[in-house]
Amino acid sequence: MHIKMIAALLALPALAHAAEEPDQIVTDRPDFVESSNVVGKGRFQIETSFALDRNKADGVRERSYSTPTLLRFGISDTLEARIETDGRMRSVVDDPIAGRQTVNGYADLALGIKWHVADAQGARPSMGVLAHVDLDSGSSAFRAAGKGGSLRLAAEWELSDELALGVMPGIAWQRDDNGGRYTSGIFGIVLGKEWNERFRTFIEYSAPAIARGRHGGSVTTFDIGAAYLLTDTVQIDTALSRGLNRNTPDWSWTAGLSIKF
Repeated sequence: MHIKMIAALLALPALAHAAEEPDQIVTDRPDFVESSNVVGKGRFQIETSFALDRNKADGVRERSYSTPTLLRFGISDTLEARIETDGRMRSVVDDPIAGRQTVNGYADLALGIKWHVADAQGARPSMGVLAHVDLDSGSSAFRAAGKGGSLRLAAEWELSDELALGVMPGIAWQRDDNGGRYTSGIFGIVLGKEWNERFRTFIEYSAPAIARGRHGGSVTTFDIGAAYLLTDTVQIDTALSRGLNRNTPDWSWTAGLSIKF
């Protein structure tokens, strides 16, 4: 009898752990607005994808292909380190006068951290702060004019069991083609819906760059997309974006795979 009681007591922690919610992957893609959550202490997460941008202006057709990838390393339960890049790049320009021009190479790297500042409580959202340093490390055709950086705040509200709202304001420091420094704004707002435990969709307005015309102007898009959990630690996703002004590619499409270890 005593042996059975001891065995039952020893089994309680395991039963309690099994009753907890599964450690599901939470990604920063495919929407532009980042999650406020981090991956967790000792965890590693890769979020990789294929992306296509298409644009046509004044008879010139442009297509660019890239492989955006984000690596996330859990330092603590509230802090993670990040390495981000658009990866392998290919640009194809069809000009009626100059003909076709194709350029291949690699994008710059960005190093960063994310700090999960607060959990949601009442009307207060779940919040995270992201800081990145952009390195001018890519191939010459895709390399930025100099080092830059950004600071963003990700805030998330659970509107209901199915709906969630995310907002991400931020600021970025960059260099223009002449090497001069300038500051631009960042903003995104996303509304997501969970259809079940594994499938979610979203609609979004994003402004990765809010800048004056002499610094390239603002870049704004309207996005829709979806993500599906193959397992608790593996996600596939896709998103389609429509450019809202002349500074933004007409259409962008991405498909991705994310894995948590």
